[in-house]
Amino acid sequence: MGKINLRLTEVQNRERRLGTIIAWNGTASDLHTQSGYQQRGSGCKSNKDGCRLCEAKGPFTQGSVCSEQMVECQAGNVRDAVLIQHSPIGCGAGQVPYNSIYRNGLAMRGHKVENIRIINTNLQETDMVFGALGKLKQSIDDAWERYSPKAIFIGTSCPTGIIGEDIESVARKKQEELGIPVIPLFCEGFRSKHWSTGFDATQHGILRQIVKKSTKKQEDLVNVISLWGSDIFTPMFKELNLRVNYVVDMASVSDLEQLSEAAATVGFCYTLSSYMAAALEQEFGVPEVKAPMPYGFAGTDAWLRELGKVTHREELVEQYIAKEHARVKPKIAELKKKLQGLKGYVATGSAYAHGLIQVLRELDIQVDGSLVFHHDPVYDSGDAREDSLGHLIEHYGEVPSFNVSNRQQYQFYGLLQEVKPDFILIRHNGLAPLASKLGIPAAPLGDEHIAIGYEGIVNLGEAILDILAHKKFHDDLKKHAKLPYKQWWLEQKDPYILAKHPELIDA
Repeated sequence: MGKINLRLTEVQNRERRLGTIIAWNGTASDLHTQSGYQQRGSGCKSNKDGCRLCEAKGPFTQGSVCSEQMVECQAGNVRDAVLIQHSPIGCGAGQVPYNSIYRNGLAMRGHKVENIRIINTNLQETDMVFGALGKLKQSIDDAWERYSPKAIFIGTSCPTGIIGEDIESVARKKQEELGIPVIPLFCEGFRSKHWSTGFDATQHGILRQIVKKSTKKQEDLVNVISLWGSDIFTPMFKELNLRVNYVVDMASVSDLEQLSEAAATVGFCYTLSSYMAAALEQEFGVPEVKAPMPYGFAGTDAWLRELGKVTHREELVEQYIAKEHARVKPKIAELKKKLQGLKGYVATGSAYAHGLIQVLRELDIQVDGSLVFHHDPVYDSGDAREDSLGHLIEHYGEVPSFNVSNRQQYQFYGLLQEVKPDFILIRHNGLAPLASKLGIPAAPLGDEHIAIGYEGIVNLGEAILDILAHKKFHDDLKKHAKLPYKQWWLEQKDPYILAKHPELIDA
């Protein structure tokens, strides 16, 4: 893999850096073979053609989100910082749900509950003609006066990218004036075809301007790159005499500053953690725990053992593994009886989906299909131990209908018809209502930590039982709901037919 370059103010998007795609259909093993993880991890030096991954490009996009929104839910969730969205007010619509998520996240982590601190510059038509750097400067001053933040993030938008606003120079001058980091995050919606580049943009800015170069190390501190989920890592790490430094969401600026002092970095999902973890190792000497993600017995065992190796706690790890196996296996045996004969479906982000499928198969739940919102053929470290799709296939078997689609409802209908699951696991809930209209209950995984580790197998099994208890509601909804599609599409067997034959739209 190429080196991460923190000297640049703009992060390289995932398409160029990793080869990310947003549309594909086939089997999990076909996708893994075509991805060529190990070859990509070595920089694709041996065979250029092997670096190409075909993409089923459709003629239109029905609905998705953008990189700017991911900056909103990351930089906007740093507790003692402010995010300024240099954008029209419409780009700030996400502040409403993100404020709810932020408040809930603070409560789950035991922090003081407060509102999110995001300011929008409210660009108008005249600003698109004459520029709006004056509004940006005023917004920075307002943020400083109202909140006295320890850092200010500036998120770009499609309009500021179009008119070429010189945000970087404003940030540099205001940083000198205020004496705090003022960090431009380049996240225009058109910068990348998938929103996950927004995670990288936030992390890039933090790594460049907040993380301190330090020779001081805290041998018991572990960076956990996560979103806003419940605190499952603190009790787990306590058994290993380790402490948690949660980043980026719900972190303080001082938590971010000490990223360089940790003994190791881990994540619950390589989609989220790949960039920051690799950069921390490359630039600050903090080792990334390179292992399968902590889902199911195989993944959690390997993840803990690698963490123990990096932090020199091998004996404590083995004791913890033995104790947890003995504790959860009887519970899992009982859950298997109750879940017998069920068929599940996973519709989430890429690496997270791989982990959830592993947990479902630990519960003996049949998984014939999955929809991932994008696919990274390789992660930033390039290490084969982080090949999450390969780990899924090796330890838990094939997924016959494994599809990539960035939340396209019209395709989701056909994919569900193909495998006919009893329930779905989903994040980004825009797809859940469609499943409900088909009589399929969904578990919206608002707490993304629900399935992590040994207890996560139990948690997910119990969550599935909870949603299946409401199956009759979804059956009733199916009887009375009308789908917004014409009959020819409802009868269509190939959800990707428009990608293969876009001329059908005009037929």
